[in-house]
Amino acid sequence: MSEGDNQSRRKFLTKTMTLVGGAGAGAVVFPLVSSMAPSEKAKAAGAPVKVDISNLNEGEKIDVIWRKKPIWIIKRSKEMIDSIDTIDGKYKDPNSSNKEQQPEFANNIYRSLKPEILVLEGVCTHLGCNPAYKPDSSDKSLGSDWKGGFFCACHGSKFDFAGKVFNGAPAGANLKVPPYKFVDENTVVIGEMPNNLNESELS
Repeated sequence: MSEGDNQSRRKFLTKTMTLVGGAGAGAVVFPLVSSMAPSEKAKAAGAPVKVDISNLNEGEKIDVIWRKKPIWIIKRSKEMIDSIDTIDGKYKDPNSSNKEQQPEFANNIYRSLKPEILVLEGVCTHLGCNPAYKPDSSDKSLGSDWKGGFFCACHGSKFDFAGKVFNGAPAGANLKVPPYKFVDENTVVIGEMPNNLNESELS
């Protein structure tokens, strides 16, 4: 076989492998998302959204849309969990006393059903911007006492790994926790309350 034939064969194999690899990657992600996601009309009406978190690693975040708002699902590491506290002078609402910002099940230090899984509405409570996820506790550009959390670049509001707003921020309330439940260890449903709690909290 000539050198020219070898080059042509290599180009053909490269293109074929690229196409197969691309199709394979898409097949892993898109069928799962499309089969679990409600229609746009249903989502706008507030239909529950089912999310597979089986591949969510510590420190990672999944973004989904529910009622036209971004919802974050984060798997907190032990370091993230340990950074959460209720020091009165540190937060505007250290004990989540504003009942409008979370369902009853999230009235705890972690503001969640499980300490390791955080579910939040990704909308700043100041003017509605979308805060950035800043998990790096070594980033001292946000203050010498920064332990990681969320930062809204619009006006400088900072929130911890439970979505609690720090004192001195223009945001007046903690980030909102939407209604949600677990149907098993790897599946979260946004927009539905746990079966043992009052469904009226959805309103």
